[in-house]
Amino acid sequence: MTNTSRMPLMHVHHVALITANYAQAKRFYLDVMDAEVIHEAYREARDSYKLDLRLPGGIQLEVFSFPSPPDRPSYPEACGLRHLALATADIDTCVSLLISRGASPEPIRVDEYTGARFTFLADPDGTPIELYEVSEKIT
Repeated sequence: MTNTSRMPLMHVHHVALITANYAQAKRFYLDVMDAEVIHEAYREARDSYKLDLRLPGGIQLEVFSFPSPPDRPSYPEACGLRHLALATADIDTCVSLLISRGASPEPIRVDEYTGARFTFLADPDGTPIELYEVSEKIT
């Protein structure tokens, strides 16, 4: 039987990341990526922090710390989430700000299919972050 109803999804609510170094990840997302703290909690039973962040544009991240998490299997071709892509209307300003804050984005490239410009950088745990330039009209 075919169901023609569509799933009533609205947008991505948040992305969750696990870090091996909580203080370093917190500094990166606050100081380099301009995130704001929504909520921060230490969960004693898990020996884990949970940090809820809001990036510019309303993008929400959850950053978790756990004792001795396993390393990421590969960059970026591990099974599962490949990278976190963030839209920007001004990739040049983003890259300039990242470099001035000590981050090392890759050179800007052009998507051969869409013609859009993009670059990658990594957070302190090696999580690939893509900055993808879009028209301001696209949401």
